[in-house]
Amino acid sequence: MTDDEILFGLALTVVLATGSQVLASKLRVPALIVLLPAGLTAGALTDVVHPDKLMGSSFSALVSLAVAVILYDAGLGLNLRNLTGRTRWIVGRLLVFGVLVTFLVTGAVGPAMFDMPLRVAAMLGMILVVSGPTVVGPLLDYVRPNDKVRRILIWEGTLTDPIGGILGAPTFHAIATSHQVDIGRGYQLGQFGISLAVGLIGGAVGAALLWWTLRVLRLGETLGTLAQLATVIVVSAGCDIVRDDTGLIAAIVTGLAVTNLRGFDMPARRPFFETLVQLIIGLLFVSISTTVTPSSLVPVLLPALALIAILVLVVRPLVAFAATAHSGLARGERAFIGWMAPRGIVAAATASAFSASFVDRGVSGASRILPVTFPVIVGTVLLYALTAAPVARRLAVVKPSGTRLLLVGGEP
Repeated sequence: MTDDEILFGLALTVVLATGSQVLASKLRVPALIVLLPAGLTAGALTDVVHPDKLMGSSFSALVSLAVAVILYDAGLGLNLRNLTGRTRWIVGRLLVFGVLVTFLVTGAVGPAMFDMPLRVAAMLGMILVVSGPTVVGPLLDYVRPNDKVRRILIWEGTLTDPIGGILGAPTFHAIATSHQVDIGRGYQLGQFGISLAVGLIGGAVGAALLWWTLRVLRLGETLGTLAQLATVIVVSAGCDIVRDDTGLIAAIVTGLAVTNLRGFDMPARRPFFETLVQLIIGLLFVSISTTVTPSSLVPVLLPALALIAILVLVVRPLVAFAATAHSGLARGERAFIGWMAPRGIVAAATASAFSASFVDRGVSGASRILPVTFPVIVGTVLLYALTAAPVARRLAVVKPSGTRLLLVGGEP
């Protein structure tokens, strides 16, 4: 591509990302529902917005750093004082049960539904375990459930992203090298432990750097915010260089530290990250969706709808009711938790990265991972966006009166 084409492609991507979110806010619909069709249409009509042609092989690295910034911002909203007692117990069970059941069910039905090998279906299952704060948060702002339910769902949605990322990396390597080495449970646990350790160390380093820059150097609001952004990018990139996808853990641990350690003054700096995250979400969804062609969607659309039904009507209720058993939650609260598991930007980003790597390695059926993931994202977001509020009212988990917030964020 020429320089003029690259400039035009970058400008068009920004316009589509911003314009789609503005249009969605005016229509009062989830922004994702406008972003994905905009990217699909632009990708079908022109080549100038295709990320591989604009940025080449560096696109996957940029996606990883962008998701790290999103998770850092999510970590800023997690106060550990709210994760105590029963809440911690429920969130932990939701994470364990959710990851295991979603992975196993998707891996089991994937080969028959999408004509893909079991190992590729296993990768798809690991991708679809994630939810995400940029999806769950704005939905809950609109629905306004009681504080107990909100805390549980926000913590679950935020923590599934890095967990899905670090589990996805060893799963990918196990599948990619399955013809070379014997992959057992001990190996997988070891890989998970190494990834977790690298991410936690990176997060500790990031927190120490921010403590020094914000407390010792006493930077002002503008320079302090820039220091946070630089620290998150450097630490996340460093961790990813050492170990794939560990930058996601480092980012969220750094955000948690900034929020929960005394001495950090965050309220004045949050608007910058909120604006940046909304732009990043738009850019990522537009860019990634341009890589999905209509011809790749058609063969998997009906099976993907069936998979959505399984995830929404079987997997999530089963996970929620098992995780909240004997928790002290009311029946309506347990039922609402069982009706809230949308997929978001991290699922799209990991699907894009892993499927591209598998395709390059010549893995059969890998080209269907991204086309399957996109209908699941759109379907779950649209379904929950349309039904969450009436379901919450029927189950009596909505806060009393007050003005509701509209769905105008980066995602519903």
